[in-house]
Amino acid sequence: MNSTAAASHAPSGPGSAARFVATQTLLTLDARHPFVAKSLIDAQDMHRTVMSGFPGWVDDGSPDPRAQMGILSTWTVDLKQACLNLVVQSSVPADWSGVPRAALAERPEILTVDRTFRSGDRVDFRTVVNPMRNLRPAPGSPQKTRGARVPHTRPEHVKKWFADRLQPAGEPSVAPTGVVRLGADADAERLALRMLPSVSSPAPHKGLRIARAEIKGMLTVTDPRTFVTALTQGVGHARAYSCGLILVR
Repeated sequence: MNSTAAASHAPSGPGSAARFVATQTLLTLDARHPFVAKSLIDAQDMHRTVMSGFPGWVDDGSPDPRAQMGILSTWTVDLKQACLNLVVQSSVPADWSGVPRAALAERPEILTVDRTFRSGDRVDFRTVVNPMRNLRPAPGSPQKTRGARVPHTRPEHVKKWFADRLQPAGEPSVAPTGVVRLGADADAERLALRMLPSVSSPAPHKGLRIARAEIKGMLTVTDPRTFVTALTQGVGHARAYSCGLILVR
């Protein structure tokens, strides 16, 4: 397991439990401020905004600092109120003193999450995901050619993408297809799904375009250890770009 949020595990199965520990920050930002407005139109700038809260925790040039610090994020924007609500989860404390004071609509709210999950627990959840699929290489391609990765764009396909990651009780944490599961099950038909605008970045990141979908509903924990891993590490691709964080209550 990567060094993300701290967790202590008991054996999986009925009656087992796993503990989830992390720091979560809610940043309420003024969407009209240039510091914030740039993040809304540039996915790479949003990534920099998130990472700016964690100076000094890893050496410069260290590989994948986001994963080392367990950083995941998600955001919503209220256009009427001109507010960006940014939630950042991490395994280390954040320092938001680098955010311009005028960009803050409210003081950052920092919460330490310390929660134990058991088989059978039911939780409300929300996540924004980057639902992707792999296309097979064209016939006649050289050996070991990787297929193109393309986004799902239809709601029913996104719902199936998420349903494939659900884990009914008694099922293993990795599906026969190789898909890593969530350690929880749900009635897929009762999930609320909304396609979101994609986010992108201009030069020097031309071509960066991230499809997004919001999924909400209720999960029943079936494998606490795997569930805590999913909460800690996120689900799907584009985790550096505010996808994959599963928020529960």
